[in-house]
Amino acid sequence: MGKVTGFLEIDRQDRKYRPASDRIRNFNEFMIPLPEHSLRDQASRCMDCGIPFCHDVKGLKGCPVNNQIPDWNDLVHRGEWQKASLNLHSTNNFPEFTGRICPAPCEASCTLNMIDSPVTIKSIECAIVDKAWENGWIEPELPPRKTGKRVAVIGAGPAGLAASQQLARAGHEVHLYEKNHKAGGLLRYGIPDFKMEKHHIDRRVAQMEAEGVAFHTGVHIGQDLSIEKIVDEHDAVILSGGAEKPRDLPIEGRDLNGIHFAMNFLPQQNRRVGNEPNMNVDPILAGGKDVVVIGGGDTGSDCIGTSIRQGALSVTQLEIMPMPPEKEDKLLTWPNWPLKMRTSSSQEEGAEREFSVMTQRFEGEDGRVTALHCIKADENFQPIAGTEFVLKADLILLAMGFLSPVTEGMLDDLGVERDQRDNVLADTNVYKTSHDKVWAAGDMRRGQSLVVWAIREGRQCARSVDEALMGTSALPR
Repeated sequence: MGKVTGFLEIDRQDRKYRPASDRIRNFNEFMIPLPEHSLRDQASRCMDCGIPFCHDVKGLKGCPVNNQIPDWNDLVHRGEWQKASLNLHSTNNFPEFTGRICPAPCEASCTLNMIDSPVTIKSIECAIVDKAWENGWIEPELPPRKTGKRVAVIGAGPAGLAASQQLARAGHEVHLYEKNHKAGGLLRYGIPDFKMEKHHIDRRVAQMEAEGVAFHTGVHIGQDLSIEKIVDEHDAVILSGGAEKPRDLPIEGRDLNGIHFAMNFLPQQNRRVGNEPNMNVDPILAGGKDVVVIGGGDTGSDCIGTSIRQGALSVTQLEIMPMPPEKEDKLLTWPNWPLKMRTSSSQEEGAEREFSVMTQRFEGEDGRVTALHCIKADENFQPIAGTEFVLKADLILLAMGFLSPVTEGMLDDLGVERDQRDNVLADTNVYKTSHDKVWAAGDMRRGQSLVVWAIREGRQCARSVDEALMGTSALPR
């Protein structure tokens, strides 16, 4: 643990944002790191909890990858940063990703959250890995021997990256296939650079290449290369793609120009920032437009921040759910993730938020959307008569979540069983599909979820594959 009386003597202090007036001028990260002495003080606040829910081993509360948070908090408190990095990397392949974009269920589960003052776990995690990179402590980890087994991983998002790195370190020949021109999945093409700059992904790719992972980018399995060929040429195959089928809004006027899925909008800007060409697509830009974002989650927030940086005249976010309470009932919810009012950095930058709103129809002129007809909804999502209103809109972005993986092509060709939500059917013990040589992990198996869950599943799936190929495995679960 940290300092015995640290939580009594030291107040919570977390990272701050650069002013909105400055940060909306570019797509750079805008979090201001804490100085080292403050981080050590914050780590010292970690208590000697009887049950540290922050890293609940069943993944039901706290950290899904089971980070040993009290251990590395104590090491940071003592100034032993390199040991803290070793401990952190023993459970998490990519803490610079989670330290930037994870919503931090660990902090919600912290015992000190009972008094709304949890340990700043996410900031400390990010500081550990950033310091490790700065000091050259993160190097390729080469296996002591090669197994002669070939494994194909399809989908280079966080689940595929984690599984590939673990299997390469176990000595297998790993081939990672990605349909886009660069690895990262939604980390690269969905999450804006102002939340996570992409050089963090690039240096992990370089590390993995040095460890022996062969990256095959720009290869769409099921189109450019058949899944049957992949299965035939490898001893095991992991499906680690995303849940990319978006939820649509099939109401009157849906066919008007100017209405787009969020994941048609966000990747375009990420490619612009990364100097990648947006091939064969019409540009979707918010500059000079009244933008309406339908959907109140993280993807909707990313659309807000991107629209504001592109120069939108106004941004309004609609959410069908009622406004959550400002503060949760701790005695009822802790240590679980609570439902309460949260305001993202993008929402702080100037978006109007409307709750309990249903969209009735889109209105247009000359084939292009001009307005959105809405009505208030009750707690059962039924329209309330007499509450109709109209919003002016030149650009409407649909960010209402994702239903399942895209099944046409690879999954249909492979013929693996799917669950009721059309995700690839596999359990969380062995991650094995109905096909003898195929496993599945991440969003393709569990549905739309968080980066930290993807890393967890990629690691656990890698161990299952290693056990199947070798009879035993030294990889951690």
